[in-house]
Amino acid sequence: MSTSTSAPVNSSAKKIHVYGHVSASPAAIANALGGQVAQQAESDSDLAIFAINPSAGIDSHTISLWQELDDYQIPRIVVVNGLEGQELDFDDAAMLASRVFAQVVTPYLVLHKDDGEPAALIRLKDLQIIDYTSNPPSLRHCDPEHEELVREFREEYFEQTSEMDDGAFAAGIIFPAIPINLSNGIGVDVVKEYIESLPSSS
Repeated sequence: MSTSTSAPVNSSAKKIHVYGHVSASPAAIANALGGQVAQQAESDSDLAIFAINPSAGIDSHTISLWQELDDYQIPRIVVVNGLEGQELDFDDAAMLASRVFAQVVTPYLVLHKDDGEPAALIRLKDLQIIDYTSNPPSLRHCDPEHEELVREFREEYFEQTSEMDDGAFAAGIIFPAIPINLSNGIGVDVVKEYIESLPSSS
């Protein structure tokens, strides 16, 4: 019997289950993405989203749920929530996820305002910046200083994905880690794009 908590059904009719410690706000993430919070591994998922909060770490129950899903090759995304005002950042969270889940890739990195609040994402594939300080978010090419700042991360990303085809995510082979901030929408649109890239449930 399922222990999922219902959320609004997403328009694409995909079965999305969200896992994670309460500190990472899995219920709010499920609500934003049209999923359901799950307390046990759901083998019939079209997508499993693992929510983590850098300041709280990743609890053993969440790690065991990830390991249980290994048998099913379900597409999985790690979303890093709770970045505002934290000493630990997205890069730390992605490294932790790679250590306790499986190797994750980081297609986007966070850019912060002067006060330290997350404000934008930079897409490593083409160095485009999604600026969430405007509504709707605006897209622009990064500045030279940003390009230098992310150079090593970009090289690592291309190294990790060089032998992967476009279907690697849907096949449950590659696991993106995406920074999100529900208060200003950072990364929510990115996760929705991943959801839309998946085949619909039959």
